[in-house]
Amino acid sequence: MAHSTAPQSGRGTHQWIALIVGVVFLLVGGAGFIVTGFSDVMEHDESERLLGFAVNPLHNALHLLIGILGVSLWVSSAGARVFGWLLLVVYGAAFVYGLSAVNNPEIDYLNTNNADNWLHLGGAVVGLLIAIWPARRRVVEQPGTTETMPRDVR
Repeated sequence: MAHSTAPQSGRGTHQWIALIVGVVFLLVGGAGFIVTGFSDVMEHDESERLLGFAVNPLHNALHLLIGILGVSLWVSSAGARVFGWLLLVVYGAAFVYGLSAVNNPEIDYLNTNNADNWLHLGGAVVGLLIAIWPARRRVVEQPGTTETMPRDVR
């Protein structure tokens, strides 16, 4: 039988990673509001930290937004990839921004610290992985041929 490859049904690894990242950001955004409250949205306060990461209400709101996007877009392969590209761009920009803002409270609207910068760089890398993760493939047998191949080839 002749064989061709087609996208495999079910969720791809990149989709599950997008969902996990989305849920983590929802949890972090919610927990951040427990630390900071809802006032002084762009305050730069070194004492407001969540697990060593500096946060403020604006930073928390952005985490919630990213979490909502991840949980919303993971359901399709294309959506998960869009989420990956968004993470790459947003967190790449946040990393670059944080390099200059971390020691300059006048422009540090997100209340970042060095731990945040490393996390932002890591978020950009995870976004790239989600965006370019290979699609799962399965072998499709074409009727009318005699060629055989293992059934569990992926």
